Amino acid sequence: MLSKKQTIQMVEAMGELFPQATCELNHKNAFELLIAVMLSAQTTDIAVNKLTPTLFAKYPTPEAFRDAPVEDIMEQLRTIGLYRNKAKFIKGCCQKLIVEFNGKVPQERHELESLPGVGRKTANVVLSVAFDEPAIAVDTHVERVTKRLGICPPNATVREVEEILMKQLPKDMWSIAHHRLIFFGRYQCTARNHDHNICLQLLKENSPIKVQ
Repeated sequence: MLSKKQTIQMVEAMGELFPQATCELNHKNAFELLIAVMLSAQTTDIAVNKLTPTLFAKYPTPEAFRDAPVEDIMEQLRTIGLYRNKAKFIKGCCQKLIVEFNGKVPQERHELESLPGVGRKTANVVLSVAFDEPAIAVDTHVERVTKRLGICPPNATVREVEEILMKQLPKDMWSIAHHRLIFFGRYQCTARNHDHNICLQLLKENSPIKVQ
């Protein structure tokens, strides 16, 4: 496995390759981000961004989602995977936001994870993007890339990947590392068959301190 220095070099190199790396889910506030991340499970950000303008225009607040028939919410989500379950989770999430958090998205991890349909990855994205709290959300790209590059062992669980990255990287890099790893996995080192040597060469060429 890579050392702390090598891991930092890898992430810095990804930043050179993708200086624009950031959250690609369109949102105007913490509530819209929360809903968008919930919708993105097993669905591309592109697909989510196609439906959220209409969705948020129709349901701009937790109260609007709470008061809507779940069947109506499902109809708005039909173009993405798992739309039935996602509609139920969103309705339940909004109900709890109103009852327990005065309709506001909480800023504490344990409170976020108490919401229906919100797991650790979703909570980490909201904490990082909406509230500027250092966090690393491990999605399929982050998991695959870190294992492929030797930052994490192949048998590491999602939680173990997160914990390894938190140990290997300084805290002020956690949030940006999450985005850089996603961009690298989404646009360069993809899940499709490709020449991985090209990925490694690009990292070496763009590392401020040459990757070994």
